[in-house]
Amino acid sequence: MNVRKTQMDGVLLVQRAVCADERGTFEVVWNAAECAKFGIPTNFAQDNLIVTRRGVLRGMHYQSRLPQGKLLTVLEGEVYDAAVDMRPDSPTFGKAWGAVLRASDHESLWLPPGFAHGFEALSERVVYLYKVTQPWDPERAHVLAWNDPHTAIPWPLVAGQAPILSEKDREGRSWADVSREMSQHC
Repeated sequence: MNVRKTQMDGVLLVQRAVCADERGTFEVVWNAAECAKFGIPTNFAQDNLIVTRRGVLRGMHYQSRLPQGKLLTVLEGEVYDAAVDMRPDSPTFGKAWGAVLRASDHESLWLPPGFAHGFEALSERVVYLYKVTQPWDPERAHVLAWNDPHTAIPWPLVAGQAPILSEKDREGRSWADVSREMSQHC
């Protein structure tokens, strides 16, 4: 396992070792002891699996109570993965970051608790697995607008095509509203 820091405080790209021969490949997607060496928690509460298609955009999701750390892995296809730092005490608070994750690159992305997260499916079929450190909290699950001008996430949208969004994601709140609410609770 090779771990690289990103420009976002606490966000890591995890390169997995792959063993290949005439039968195919073998890789360890998650190993508690190895992850712990890099500060990635070993107490995941839940695994989630998404199967989707090109043009679907999910996000930007976060929880105000029980914030989730996420270990994100594309098992098939590729996505543009995006994160916004929602931690008021972080040096990257309010900043957005994104990267393309491809199954063929054998990388996972670690987002510590306190980030809004979303992704856009870039391939015809995407199988996406992610481990979370806290269960889903529907009473405190929120959506930051995927296209907020403050965060300015550089989504690789096809020109002239709107992304496929859920109703909840279409109604995401602005960074101005979210950050104002966060500062009132500090």
